[in-house]
Amino acid sequence: MKKVTFYLTLLLIGFTVNPVSAQEQDTSEKIKQLEKQKEEIISEEKEALKREVEKINARLENKEIDWEEAEELKSEAAKKHALNIRNRVGIIDNQIALLKRENDDMGWDEEEMDEDHDRWFHKYRYSRTSTHLVMAVGFNNALLEGQGLNDSDFKVGGSRFFELGVAWRTRVFENSNWLRVRYGFSFQFNGLKPTDNRYFVENGDLTELEVYPLELDKSKFRVDNLVFPFHFEFGPSTKIESERSVWYSTRKKLKVGLGGFAGFNIGERQKLKYEEDGEKVKRKLKNDFNTNDFVYGLSGYLGWGATALYVKYDLNPIFKDPNPELRNISVGLRFDMN
Repeated sequence: MKKVTFYLTLLLIGFTVNPVSAQEQDTSEKIKQLEKQKEEIISEEKEALKREVEKINARLENKEIDWEEAEELKSEAAKKHALNIRNRVGIIDNQIALLKRENDDMGWDEEEMDEDHDRWFHKYRYSRTSTHLVMAVGFNNALLEGQGLNDSDFKVGGSRFFELGVAWRTRVFENSNWLRVRYGFSFQFNGLKPTDNRYFVENGDLTELEVYPLELDKSKFRVDNLVFPFHFEFGPSTKIESERSVWYSTRKKLKVGLGGFAGFNIGERQKLKYEEDGEKVKRKLKNDFNTNDFVYGLSGYLGWGATALYVKYDLNPIFKDPNPELRNISVGLRFDMN
């Protein structure tokens, strides 16, 4: 029955027994164009997200919205454009797969079809890559060498991080899922709340914590990064097989991920809230604060199913030399969604 369906499919898409080199050449050119479209889609969505974030920041500067609402809008925008990339690239991938199948079909004669059908059907069933939306949230802090959380300059409970991105997971081995690689891109938002009524002040090449002259209700410093994570993922899975496909499920399975990330600092800002002369005041301070433009670090996770304990550590200092080497560290929960 499978072979009859296969033969009928070939006839429906215009199967011919004679190879046509010109058509093969045309198919190759079409695939190149589609691959280029994928790159353009990612670039378009990144630019669209950047413009949207700029508009939100403008509304924040004009006091049309408060800090919390701006954070929520940015998170929604990042999620929307991540899903846009996933869906739009998925459509292109399907078009490429169809062109490749059509091209592979050219030049088969009836004696070859039985053998080639099995090869084609096996390749179709054993897709090795899947796409996931990744979200992480938790506690954030920054430490000098030899410093611990107990003597940190930042509030342990009040400093938080948020991460949102897209990850592709690919099996290393064709017929085994014990080792996978995960790669993609993420937006990281690392927040720090200084202790003892302090805030960051840029004094030339130095960025230092100083006591604010008024009592602060809130002092928050945030660095936003665009990073490209890469992890080796280990763990058991369940093989699920149907007539049309074979895949491996990690639902309710232990998983371990070890790797790191590298990327770019795309913005930093500081928010102060206090009361002056009986009126509540909000200040938003935007500057580069001598932060490093290039970011990189180590990260890992240990989880069960779609939820994992997540740790990341920046190897690059937050601020450029000659500032003390203050490095960001985050601990929280990571969610991998299909």
